[in-house]
Amino acid sequence: MAFAVIRVRGHKNINKDIEDTMNMLRLTRINHCVIIPENAVMKGMLQKSKDFITWGEVSEETLAKMIKVRGKLMGDKPIDDEYVSQNSQFSSVDEFAKSVVNDEVKYASLKDVKPIFRLHPPRQGYEAVKKDVKTHGSLGYRGASINVLIEKML
Repeated sequence: MAFAVIRVRGHKNINKDIEDTMNMLRLTRINHCVIIPENAVMKGMLQKSKDFITWGEVSEETLAKMIKVRGKLMGDKPIDDEYVSQNSQFSSVDEFAKSVVNDEVKYASLKDVKPIFRLHPPRQGYEAVKKDVKTHGSLGYRGASINVLIEKML
């Protein structure tokens, strides 16, 4: 499984260790999203920065839609089926997204791809940016409901 990680809060009053961790995750701005593999190292990084991000298991359909709508190549060119079929062993964006979700390849392994997604703020806003998901907020682990948030942000 692959995680979609979205930065919810900004740079104000943040510990240097947590800021360094989020820089390693490439989450430098609010509403930036990255796709990372599920392993012990990444889970530790997510736990360290849980008060500033939200994450969950991304679905194949949501990732494919996110790549088509918000995925960019160097020079701000969009990613389409033609580019994926020419520059990888996959024939379409959907097939590439399926292999990324199943941890067969990394999203950044596609040639000239920008490793982050710059998303819009969610329609109707975040629930609460200082509370976790368990207390009706936006921070922390949210499981498969990350797909609902991503849909609101596309």
